[in-house]
Amino acid sequence: NVDLAIVVVPATSVKEQIIACRRKGVRGIVLITAGFSEIDDPSGAALQEEIGRLATEAGIPIIGPNTFGLVNLHHGLNASFTPEFSLLKKGGVTLLSQSGGMSHLLAFLAMREEVGFSKIVGLGNRCNVDFHDILAWFVDDRETSCIALYLEGVDSARALWGEALSLRGKKPIVAYKCGRSDLGDRASKSHTGSLAGDANLYKGAMIQTGILWVEDSLELLDASKALASSALPKGERVAILSGQAGPAMAAMDVCWACGLKVEPFKGSTQEAIDELLPPLALRTNPVDMGPAWYDSKAIARIVETALLAEEVDLVLLLIMFASANSQAPRGLMEVLFKWKGKKPVLGCIMAPPGIWEDEVRELEAEGAMINFPTPERAAKAASFLCRWARFRDYGHL
Repeated sequence: NVDLAIVVVPATSVKEQIIACRRKGVRGIVLITAGFSEIDDPSGAALQEEIGRLATEAGIPIIGPNTFGLVNLHHGLNASFTPEFSLLKKGGVTLLSQSGGMSHLLAFLAMREEVGFSKIVGLGNRCNVDFHDILAWFVDDRETSCIALYLEGVDSARALWGEALSLRGKKPIVAYKCGRSDLGDRASKSHTGSLAGDANLYKGAMIQTGILWVEDSLELLDASKALASSALPKGERVAILSGQAGPAMAAMDVCWACGLKVEPFKGSTQEAIDELLPPLALRTNPVDMGPAWYDSKAIARIVETALLAEEVDLVLLLIMFASANSQAPRGLMEVLFKWKGKKPVLGCIMAPPGIWEDEVRELEAEGAMINFPTPERAAKAASFLCRWARFRDYGHL
């Protein structure tokens, strides 16, 4: 009655361990050992094929070989060689990765930025469990709200696209594909035993099947964080509310580049905001709330006015707090808690260490706001929310 065997022996001893697992009736194997199809020796690929055949005949799925392992945060399982994975915050992001190094990078970034994870699976060389085999399971997993993929090369790409197509619209899937250059393609072969393939073909297939394509590891983390935690917008109309003009300009540029709409408010909304702002403030969209900085009630009412507006689908809230205005957040928190789950609010709320950290943590924990370290990252994450909502509602990214 063994559910899982974790195999960490030299490659030459793995075959006898697979046979022992068959004899014991083991239900699953995490094969951490390297030295198979990723090495520049035909014997490695041949050995991987043989152990894959032995396991498949017995109905035993293998995660690996050449993997760091797997982690299930919600059930206290850390079947990896990195005990620090257990320190991750529990949440809704599941990472399926072809690289142990990228799994560690994303997990350590998530620890620093307090992104909640559900599971991490290092597929490694994908002996008899590939991306398409495992994808459907996580789409049905109640503890997973968003699936993040890190890929280099996929041997059964058609199976992956077919599986993604059958699952389209059920749960957000975000993918970061490396090995897009000729050098990267060759490196992928020596890293995971697979050629990376044409990046444009991958990107086109992902767009058709509803997988969100990202350009780097931070985008993968940010998009997954937002999609796992935030309400979805009903459209792509963004209100930018900022305590200072500069961050608003930075966010506006990203919104423009991503095709989001930052348009003037309608008459009634604009009139309400005009009444709350003193002279000289930028008051259209984006709104510079700086002149009302020490009026906490005015700031809270400006945010609520934007959330009430029919012409606003999503709010970007960009505020740099300091000790001089440490009381301003109180009324703002009440508004954000009142609106949680009704309309997405993505923020860049930054302050010196020790100022408003607990409040931001509470807002995120309760799902009232998703916070990012820069306005650009907040705006980019907003674009992924809008794209996923569009795909879910209209079938295209």
